[in-house]
Amino acid sequence: MNAFSRRGACPALSAPMQTGDGLLVRLNPVTGGLAPNLLIRLGESALRHGNGIMEVTARGSLQIRGLSAESARMLAAEVDAFGIAMRTGMPVETGPLAGIDPQEIADPRPVAERLRAAIEEAGLTGRLGPKVSVVVDGGGQLGMDTVGADVRLEAVRADAGIQWSVSVAGDGRTAKLLATVDADAARDIAVAALRMIAEKGREARTRDLSERQLASLAVWRSCAPPSVLPHISPIRGEIEPSSPVSPISRAERAQHISTFAWEAPSAELPISPLVGEMSGRTEGGAVERPRLPIGLFNVDESTALGVALPFGSMPAQNLIDLATKAAELGSTEIRLAPGRALLVLGLSPYACASLQSTATALGFVTSPADPRTRIAACPGTPACASGRFATRAIAETIAKESRGLLDTSLTLHISGCAKGCAHPGAAMLTLVGDENGAGLVVDGTAKALPAGYRPGYDAARGVAAIAASVRGERHQGETAAACLTRLGAAGIAELYRRNQ
Repeated sequence: MNAFSRRGACPALSAPMQTGDGLLVRLNPVTGGLAPNLLIRLGESALRHGNGIMEVTARGSLQIRGLSAESARMLAAEVDAFGIAMRTGMPVETGPLAGIDPQEIADPRPVAERLRAAIEEAGLTGRLGPKVSVVVDGGGQLGMDTVGADVRLEAVRADAGIQWSVSVAGDGRTAKLLATVDADAARDIAVAALRMIAEKGREARTRDLSERQLASLAVWRSCAPPSVLPHISPIRGEIEPSSPVSPISRAERAQHISTFAWEAPSAELPISPLVGEMSGRTEGGAVERPRLPIGLFNVDESTALGVALPFGSMPAQNLIDLATKAAELGSTEIRLAPGRALLVLGLSPYACASLQSTATALGFVTSPADPRTRIAACPGTPACASGRFATRAIAETIAKESRGLLDTSLTLHISGCAKGCAHPGAAMLTLVGDENGAGLVVDGTAKALPAGYRPGYDAARGVAAIAASVRGERHQGETAAACLTRLGAAGIAELYRRNQ
């Protein structure tokens, strides 16, 4: 194990991570996408050197599973020979349609590149933990609202032109707003926040910064380059607000500070449900959801087709077949997308319809209404040594037999163990494996104490009983989440346990 990256780190090509089915590597192309022929070659490499399973993560990274120490080295050599440049360093992520979306407020790529350069110049890459990340969101059809980050820069329209809001510790709905400034000031504030995190050590995140530190970021502006940012005290980690140059008025700043209500950092509060593998908490039912990267999208001079991998996983041969068909239809690029999806670019509307039919036949998710989009399932057995049951087989059964339960008001989390890798945030319903079988947690995380158990192989039948009750008890216009709330945790647990 010492030869490979520790769990919790990022399993890059040069540092594969040990899992239950061998080594895993994660690939992040610099361009964010690949030509179809390159995705075909990667799929063939996965078949030669791994166990033939490929994944796209919730943050839009490509993973190859089931490698050995020797085959991982051979894979790395092949990727190098393919000429695919992989991104290294701290993640600074942009949307999957960045630069080609006619609806985006601003192209986020130049801002992201300047920020990456500033982070390198400040010497922060080696001082920050592997999970620290930044999102630069230009808006548009597929924004980055569902992707959690330590620092978020989001394009907004203002009287002064395009501005960038800077927020921390969350996704597009939960992150805390610091300021709305021009691109240079946004970059400087982001680097300052990352310096503060670095001062606290490699385990630190933005959620660990104090109220005073966050308030200092909210009012601080600097026109100095990041390489000469003010020193951050190792005791307090604060930046003194020297030479402020603010594009907002003093009155606006005072009003912003008055609404800057921070609570003390809590060890139990996650930055975002997306720190793990799947989308964030979705049980409320009243929050408008961002568009899934599935279906047709108008982009510059062509159409893009989005398809998702069910539960983020697919046999490599299926990806090869999809990319082969895409190349035949004239696709120029296949981009990885947050939400475990692929966006096939450069297609005509006719070609999109043809490829969508092929993708459906291959088992990809081609409709946002597919109930599999409402299930977060980790690899489970046999892929994960910690897993207690076959999570994805159970997920497939539930998607077919209990789809009426899986409306857009909730996510069902199926976790092979209490680590909850697929969905670290709370879910309305969570199936979690332990020594007692498949436990049911109601409105909590996989780490919570289950309210009831069934044998792991029989978990889908317990969920079917819950679905049947919701179908009978549901009021007109009521969401599944609201109906479950009325039934109560004790009633839901009894339904799950019944007829064992």
